[in-house]
Amino acid sequence: MDQGQVQDEAPREPNGPAWARGFPRRHIIRFARAVGINRKTIREDFEAVARRHSLGRWIAGGFSLAIAAFSIYILAHTISGVSFADLGKAIAATSFSQIVAALVLTAVSFLALTGYDGLALHQLQLRVPYRTTALASFTSYAISFTLGFPLITAATVRLWIYSRFGLTATKVASLTIIAGVTFWFGLIFVIGAGLLFRAHAISEVNHLHPILNMLIGLVVLGAIVAYMVWVTIRRRHVRIHGFRLELPGLALTLGQVGLGIIDQGAAAGTLYMLLPNHAEIDYFAFTATYAFACILGVASNAPGGIGVFEAAMLKAVPIASQESLLASLVLFRVIYYLIPFILALALLGGPEAFRRWRSLREEMRRNDDRA
Repeated sequence: MDQGQVQDEAPREPNGPAWARGFPRRHIIRFARAVGINRKTIREDFEAVARRHSLGRWIAGGFSLAIAAFSIYILAHTISGVSFADLGKAIAATSFSQIVAALVLTAVSFLALTGYDGLALHQLQLRVPYRTTALASFTSYAISFTLGFPLITAATVRLWIYSRFGLTATKVASLTIIAGVTFWFGLIFVIGAGLLFRAHAISEVNHLHPILNMLIGLVVLGAIVAYMVWVTIRRRHVRIHGFRLELPGLALTLGQVGLGIIDQGAAAGTLYMLLPNHAEIDYFAFTATYAFACILGVASNAPGGIGVFEAAMLKAVPIASQESLLASLVLFRVIYYLIPFILALALLGGPEAFRRWRSLREEMRRNDDRA
């Protein structure tokens, strides 16, 4: 298989027993009968594995609900003591230079996100103009960040745009997965580096001993290094939803980590610039805290992590005035989420509306000519 090639396969039985995984179910039944395994045993194997998968989904769903419920409780408890008059004053007190800096860092973050798609296309050996790549990446992330469920929303937007260049649904799904891995590389690396190099500052946030923070950070970064060594030794493949995907090698993995760091650093910097007093928390420690809050938001399955992210930041960031911190979070939602979301809708809907208007004018002109 060539570098980056994705191999489409026939639909597989996803919940089959270990001895049968990777083969169509009808072939499994024929083979099992030939070697003397009766139909009842086959059915019991499939039902047992299906029960385990169902149990796993219930556990994951319960975990997400628990995170969301606890975060909503924390957020509601915090907001109950907030003076909305003071909140309005805190928002008004945000300087013009802070707003501009936040907008610039938001642009840097979304620019790095376009590199996610660029690396994924390179890995899949697909050529798409950068202008189209940037449009697909920006709109898919801006919409999925706000609506949540990125594997559905982001993939749908990408498919609508990339299909014009001949990309199939399978390739768009592969692209979305590789881009998602890049995003997670950035989050995990930022957390690991923060725990290792800002252990004392983060201990003020998570109340763990600095040495324990350093050990956790060392394990996290060590896992990333081990992964890099693993993909360097030889080509590695994973099987996801019925197709085989080759993992990026060392060079592209380093690119993924680098882009992820830039993206997370700029996104965290957007909120950091909106804080009322930067002296109360170190930027690198804040970035690690921000990344951890993002992970909680993703785990909760709440759209954009809303509520969960805010609750985590309100609990973790050591700023005396809750109104000031909440004002920064509100402005962050507007700048980093709402503005890109509206712009993405305009970029997606504007050309389509223009095409429809042009078609309507041409139809009206033809009717006038016939009259």
